[in-house]
Amino acid sequence: MAEAAAAKTSRTRRSRSSTVAATAPGRPSPDLRILETRILRGPNYWSRSPVVRMLVDLGSLEQFPSNTIPGFVDGLIAWMPSLEDHACSLNRRGGFLTRLRDGTWAGHVAEHIALELQNLAGTDVRHGKTRGAGTTGQYNVIYEFREETVGIEAGVLAVRIVNHLVDPAADPDLDYLAELEALIRLAERQAFGPSTQAIIDEAASRDIPFLRLDRHSLVQLGQGIHQQRIRATMTSRTSGIAVDIASDKNLTNRLLDSAGLPVPKADVVEDVEAAVAAARRLGFPCVVKPLDGNHGRGVHLDLRSDDDVRAAFPGALRESRSGEVVVETYINGSDYRCLVIGGKVAAIAERVPASVTGDGALTVRQLVEKTNADPRRGIGHEKVLTKIRLDEAAADLVRAQGFGLDDVPPEGTLVKLALTGNMSTGGTSIDRTLEAHPDNVEIAEMAARVVGLDVAGIDFICPDITVPVRETGGAIVEVNAAPGFRMHTHPTEGEPQYVARPVIDLLFPPGAPSRIPIIGVTGTNGKTTTVRMIAHILKLMGRRVGMTSTDGIVVDGRMIKRGDMSGPKSARMILQNPTVDTAVFEVARGGILREGLGYDRNDVAVVTNVTGDHLGLGGIETLRQLADVKGVLVEAVPRSGTAVLNADDPNVARMGRVCDGAVVYFSMETDKGQPGVDRVDGHCGRGGAAFVLRHTPEGDQIVLRHGSRAMPVLYTHLIPATFGGKARMNVANALAAGAAAWASGAHLHDIRQGLRTFTTSFFQAPGRLNLVEVAGIRVVIDYCHNVDGMRSLADFVNRMMVENGARSGRAIGVIGVPGDRRDGDMRDYGALAATAFDELIVREDRNLRGRAPAEAAAHVLEGIRRARAVGARTTRADRILDELTAVRAALRRANPGDLLVMCVDDAIAVYRETMAAAGQGLGTTAFADPGELEAPEG
Repeated sequence: MAEAAAAKTSRTRRSRSSTVAATAPGRPSPDLRILETRILRGPNYWSRSPVVRMLVDLGSLEQFPSNTIPGFVDGLIAWMPSLEDHACSLNRRGGFLTRLRDGTWAGHVAEHIALELQNLAGTDVRHGKTRGAGTTGQYNVIYEFREETVGIEAGVLAVRIVNHLVDPAADPDLDYLAELEALIRLAERQAFGPSTQAIIDEAASRDIPFLRLDRHSLVQLGQGIHQQRIRATMTSRTSGIAVDIASDKNLTNRLLDSAGLPVPKADVVEDVEAAVAAARRLGFPCVVKPLDGNHGRGVHLDLRSDDDVRAAFPGALRESRSGEVVVETYINGSDYRCLVIGGKVAAIAERVPASVTGDGALTVRQLVEKTNADPRRGIGHEKVLTKIRLDEAAADLVRAQGFGLDDVPPEGTLVKLALTGNMSTGGTSIDRTLEAHPDNVEIAEMAARVVGLDVAGIDFICPDITVPVRETGGAIVEVNAAPGFRMHTHPTEGEPQYVARPVIDLLFPPGAPSRIPIIGVTGTNGKTTTVRMIAHILKLMGRRVGMTSTDGIVVDGRMIKRGDMSGPKSARMILQNPTVDTAVFEVARGGILREGLGYDRNDVAVVTNVTGDHLGLGGIETLRQLADVKGVLVEAVPRSGTAVLNADDPNVARMGRVCDGAVVYFSMETDKGQPGVDRVDGHCGRGGAAFVLRHTPEGDQIVLRHGSRAMPVLYTHLIPATFGGKARMNVANALAAGAAAWASGAHLHDIRQGLRTFTTSFFQAPGRLNLVEVAGIRVVIDYCHNVDGMRSLADFVNRMMVENGARSGRAIGVIGVPGDRRDGDMRDYGALAATAFDELIVREDRNLRGRAPAEAAAHVLEGIRRARAVGARTTRADRILDELTAVRAALRRANPGDLLVMCVDDAIAVYRETMAAAGQGLGTTAFADPGELEAPEG
C-alpha cells in the first residue's frame, strides 16, 4: 500500500505543532485551495517518477495542525481506514496516523489522501512529499500517479475531503462513497485492458520503454528506429491481409478446409429465407453467426428448426458489418481457445459459458447479482472477468431451460445464461495448456500459419482437447485476430500463462535493441550551439540524428518544425519518429519545471554551466535550486551512461555525486591551482576522463585526458565556430560537444572532422554568432539574453577589435534583455555591455513578459550609466525600443571597419533586414527614418 514520504518532518516542525495547538485561536475555516496543478510526466525536480504537483494555499489552516481540529482525525480514519498502511516519514506501518494524531498540516494530509484514493481506485502508487513553496501558507504537494486524469481528480477530491472534515457545512453535498465510486469508474475507463497491460508489464520488465499514443490501446514500444506498436494484441507485425481473412469467417473456413484442417461445413447468406435453406442443406443442428463479428456477439448455437433459424437471423445480421450471415453445422463439445504466438501455441484455455447454479433459495436474477458481486468481475474488459448481462438473449435461453428470471431453480441445477464461452459475455476459463494433445496443438499452429496471423486465437470445439480432434469429430470454428489474453493470464481455474512473453520475444528478439541513444544538454548558456555541434559530429558519422532546440526540431539535417522546441513534448516527437537512430535534446529549465523530462533516462547528460538567469521564476529563488533543476538530467543517467560536466563551475561539478554512471569533465582553465584544473587532475588521477585546453606555441589545443594518457584532438583556431579562438564561449561549447560525442562512442577523428566543419553560419546555427559582411562592416547576430552571456560576448568583442596588438574601428551594439529577468540582472547586463562597445542602442523584445513598455530598457540604460561613471568604454547610448528600427539605425550609423553586434529577439527578421542592407547599400531610406532615433540616454 501507499508509503509516502511526508514533508516537514523535522523536530522543529513537529514541536511547532504542539505550540500552535496551544495558541491557535477560534475554529479553523475550510480554506485549503488549489492554486496550480501540473503533471510531471518524466524525471523532474521533485522525483524520478511521474508525479502530480499541486500548489496549495492552506489559508487559516496554516495555524491549525490536524490534532487541533475537532473530529478531523477520527473522521478521516473512519472514511479511509486503509491509511493505516501509510508508513510516512516514520518508516513503519501506521506512521502517517501517528503524524495525524501528533499534528500535521493540511497539505500533507491531502497528499496522503490523494495517494490512497488512487490505491482504492486500483492504481498502485506509493510516493509523495509536501514542501513549503516559499510563501507562508503555500505548499507544493507532490504525489505519484499512474493515470493522469485519475491523479488530478484524486488531488481535487483530497482537497474537498480535507475541507469537508474541517467543516461539513462547507461542502454539504460531498458523498464520499459516491465520489470514490466515480473515481474508480474513471480509473477503469482510463486503464489499459488486461491484454495490453500484460504486454506493457512484460516490456517494462525488460526495460523496454512504452508510450501511449491514444486514449485507448495504441501503444508504442521502444524508441525511434527500434519502435514497435501494439493495439491490444495486434502488433506492428500483424499482417493486414491476415486480419481481413480472419474477419471473413467464410473465407477463413475455406482456406482452412483447403489445407486439410477440420472445419464445419458452412454457407454465407444475405436474407432469412436463404439462411433457412442453407440450414436444411447443411443439416440440423446448426449455427447462425455474423460473417465478420467478434467477441461472440450475434452468435446463435444449436439451432434445431427453421423457426430457430428465423428467430436467430436478425440478431446475427445486426452484428454483421458486411450485411452477410454465416450458417454452419453445429459441432458439439467443449469450447477451447488456443492462443498461437509467432507460430507456436502459447496457451490453451477451456471457455465455460456464463451460468449460475441454483441453491434452492435465490431466483435466477438474484443468483446473477450474487455472481456479479465477485470483485474480479467488471464491465467489459476492465477486470479479469466480465459481469454477466441479463439481456433478451439470456432471458430466452433461461426460458428454454424451463425457468424464468424470477424463478428459483432447484439446488444444484445449472442454468446457462449464454451459449458461447466468450469472456466478454461473462464466461469463465480453465487453463488446459499442458493437457492438449500434440495433434491438436499442431492443428492450431497450422491454422494460424494458413491465415497468416502472428498472434491468433484458434477456437476449437471438441469433446476433449486431450484427444485428437480428427478422432473425436471436433473442428476449428473460428480464427481470431487480436485475441484477448485475460482468459490465459487470469484463468478462473488453473495456472496463469505468461503469454505476453512470446509477444515481446516476437517484437524484440533476444539481443535486439529497443532504445536509441539519447543525449540531453542543459545549462544557462551554450545549450543550442552545443546541441548543434553534437548533432553535426554524429551526423557525419552516419547517424540519423533527431535534434530539438530553441530553434526547432531537426531530423537528419532537415527542419521539420520551427520554434522553441526545447521541451518534453518535442523530445517525445523525436522518440516517435521511426527513422531516428540517435536523439540529441536541448533541455530547458522551464520544460523540466512544467512537465519534467520527455523520456525516462538519457545515455549522456551534458551540463554546460549554471548562472543566475531565470531566478525568481517558477519558485526557483537560489542558484543552488536552479542547479538542482538542471541536475535532473544527471540524475536520469543510468549506470551505463555518462554525465559531461563543466569542471570550472562548482554548481555543475558537484552534480557528479548524484550520477549513477560515469563522469567526463570539460574545463577551460589551464593554470595549476584553479578549481577546474584541480578537479580534472583528481578525476583523471582516479582513471577518469576529461576534455581540457592545453597551451602550446601553436595555440590552444583541445586534449582528451583519460587516466594518465593525454590525446590531442585539435587546435581551437581550426574550429570555424571559435573565430580563430576568439569566441571563448564556443571553445567551451566545443569541449562539451567533443566530450559528449566521445561518451556516445565517437572516435577522436570523428570529433575532429565534426568540429572542423561546424560553422556558425546563419543556416547552420541561426542566432549564434552569425557573422556577415555588409559594405565592409562586420555584422554579428546573436541571441545574447543574460548576464553571463553578455560577459562572454563582451570578451569576444574585445578580442575581435584587436588587430596587430591594437584596437581598431568601433564596436556598436544593439542589446536587449527579456522582461522576466530581475532588475539587478538587467542593470548588470547593461554595465557589462558598456565595457566592450563604443556605442549602444537598447531595444526591447516584442513580448515584454509582464513589464511596462520601456521598463526593461530603462534598467539596462541605468546599468550603462553606472558603468560609464567608472570609466566604461561606451560613449553613447540610445533607446530605440522596436528591434528592427534599432537594427536599421545601427546599420546606418556603422562605417566600414566597424564591428556591429546585434543581440536579437527575432534572429530571422534581423538577418533578413541585414541582407536587405547588403543588397541595397547603406544610407538609403530602407535603413533610417529621420525620426527613428530617440534622445541619447546619458
